[in-house]
Amino acid sequence: MVIVRSSHLKRWQGAWSNRATAKRFSPTGVTSTRERQASGDRSNASYSRHLFRLPTTGLRFFTVYGPWGRPDMALFLFTRAILEGRPIDVFNHGNMVRDFTYIDDSVEGVVRVMDRAAEANPAFEPARPDPGTSNAPYRVFNIGNSRPTPLAEYIEALEDALGRKAQRNYLPMQPGDVPATSANTDELDAWVGFKPNTPVREGVRRFVEWYRRFYGT
Repeated sequence: MVIVRSSHLKRWQGAWSNRATAKRFSPTGVTSTRERQASGDRSNASYSRHLFRLPTTGLRFFTVYGPWGRPDMALFLFTRAILEGRPIDVFNHGNMVRDFTYIDDSVEGVVRVMDRAAEANPAFEPARPDPGTSNAPYRVFNIGNSRPTPLAEYIEALEDALGRKAQRNYLPMQPGDVPATSANTDELDAWVGFKPNTPVREGVRRFVEWYRRFYGT
């Protein structure tokens, strides 16, 4: 979990690509996406609800991509390999679906949530709890594109943007990975009036334009 510079905003995601590193540095010892998100939910709810009643907002990010991203992420690795004429590693034999979310949409979601601190839900029922709210000032929101896209389509969008075809090296699923992700952003929209909406092809095209400028390719 990383604390963002705001009085109420916190961020967690299922994110380390190197799962051995994740396990080594995780204080809870959990490494899967679902386990880390649940751990973050519990720890933040404890601070907000049981200890200090601090306004706390949690954000779950879904496969953020775009300029200035981490060079070990798939889009960077794929782009470099395609331009260099090397094959790309495609896990689970390509049978993957991700809710790819362009970086500008993620930033917009963060900025909007920062401007509205979490509030207690007066209709919260402990016997039938809503995990996204609380009787304390606590909220959790998904920031995702809400358009799950097959990995093959993502790669095709990159091929079209680069004007080159990828050589695909199909591999089994990585340990700890999941075959699909999908974000429901209805709560985010209701809270701040925003839903990420950049189409994958448009986001990948913008990334490739930036990549070519930055790396001079």
